[in-house]
Order: sequence, then structure tokens, then C-alpha cells
Amino acid sequence: MKLQKITASLVRSLILPRKKDSHKGDFGHVLIVAGSRNMTGAAVLCANAALTSGAGLVTAAVSKSARVIVSKKILPEAMILPLAENSRGQINSKALNGILDFIARRKVTCVVLGPGLGQGKGVTKLVGRLVSTVTLPLVLDADGLNAIKIRDLKKASAKIIVTPHPGEMARLIGSEIREVQGSRARTALEFSRETGVVCVLKGAGTVVTDGKNIFQNTTGNPGMAKGGSGDVLGGVIAALTCQVKAPELLNSALCAVFLHGLAGDIAAKEKTEIGLLAGDISRTIPRALKRTLKPL
Repeated sequence: MKLQKITASLVRSLILPRKKDSHKGDFGHVLIVAGSRNMTGAAVLCANAALTSGAGLVTAAVSKSARVIVSKKILPEAMILPLAENSRGQINSKALNGILDFIARRKVTCVVLGPGLGQGKGVTKLVGRLVSTVTLPLVLDADGLNAIKIRDLKKASAKIIVTPHPGEMARLIGSEIREVQGSRARTALEFSRETGVVCVLKGAGTVVTDGKNIFQNTTGNPGMAKGGSGDVLGGVIAALTCQVKAPELLNSALCAVFLHGLAGDIAAKEKTEIGLLAGDISRTIPRALKRTLKPL
């Protein structure tokens, strides 16, 4: 199968133009189930990226003890949903009903699950229940990936995009990182075919596949190899699910990895690759959109 390149022209062809009579509901409500007492930044980075990528509404669902810190750092346009937590300040399975009620009541269109959740039995149970219950598009990343197995993905009710780095992919398939890196395209393609999910295998030349088509990104730089970059990508993917042509899961992933990488390239020119931070990528996404959608 031919490995296609993700380019600016492809992204322009996939993002839908905004109608003059549009309202915020047209561009989705992203719910980000993320963060914990000691990892509040993940929720902030993901939510901020979803906002700067055009989501109509964004809510960060965080553990109760993380609420105050998150509220001080998150963009004011975002909303916050405090959830039940365990003794370690992690969202636990007792939060499930609150999340499901919010999804139905507030017309959530996409869920990001995993960044900064931490690990443990409570997190694993919560992730498993959401994957098997939610029917919306779901971006599964970081600790969300750590909490599931291939069999969970095969039985999922949700329409899933997974965003593993090579280490997470190696764990999921019972392999070694060097083997994943030695055959990135084939590994992602076979994983997507087996599980039925859209797979975004992160790294230099990020690979995106739905099991039928396979693409490689053409943007990005080594400066993006920093904590939090993946949280930003998850927010961009979720925001774009209501802004692209069908099939939404594949096309939002294609557009997101390109724009995320381009934002990183723009930011690196100002900050250097060494000084680049994940928050710089999020702040630069509007410039990446402008450059892509209205090239000079």
C-alpha cells in the first residue's frame, strides 16, 4: 500500500469553510477527561489547543483537587467540570455517571481521554467503562492508552482515534520499541486493521492510518520532543472532528498532525528547537491555520 504524504494542499481540501450564519454548536463541544492532582498541565494544554483549533465549546473534566490550579492556567473560554477522585487525586470510576450525564446534557461531540490521568485500578476501570459505553468520537491518549488492551479496542462502542508514541505502541502489541520504529508504517497499519481504530503513531514522520489508507506527516521538528506535545495534539484532533469532511476520524487526524507539526515549526523559528515548549505549539496553531488555509 502506498504511503501518502500529508501536505498543506491535502489539509486545505479537508477542512470545511465556515458559513456566515454559523454558531458555536456547529463546531462541536470537546470534553477533555484529563489531569490529576500532580499532573494538571495535561488538561490545560489539551483544552487550550482545542480552543485555538476552533472547537465551539471546550470543557476540561478534572479531579476535584486539580480544579483550582487548572482554572488559573486554562484559557478563560474553557469550562471546567470537577469530578470524583481517589486519595491520590486521580479521577476514578465513581466519576463515570457524572461524565456520561454531562455528555448527554451538554451535547458533547468528541471526548479526549487520558492525558495526565495517572495509573491505577480506578483509572483503568474508568477508561474501560468509557471506551465500552461512549459512542462518540474518542481520542485515546497517554494514560488512556496505558489503561486498555487490544481486546478493549475491538469491543469498543466509541469511534476511536489512538495516538500512541512508540513505547505505548510497543506495549499494546507486546513488542519492542526498536521493532516498532523499524517498521512504523506496517505496525500502525496492522494495528488499525486489527482493532478498527484510526491510529496516529507519533514520532518523526508521524504515521496516520484507518487500516485502508496510510499517510506520513511532512511537518514537525525535534524540538517538539517535549512533555505536553502529545496533549496538545489530542486537543487539536478533537477540535477538528466537527470541522472536516467525512470520514471525520481519519481526516481530523490528518489535518491535526500537519497543523500541530507546522505550529511547532513556526514556534521553533522563534524559540529555537531547544527552547520550544508544548504551550508554544498551542499558541502558534492559529498561525499554522492561517498559513495553511490562506497561503501567501
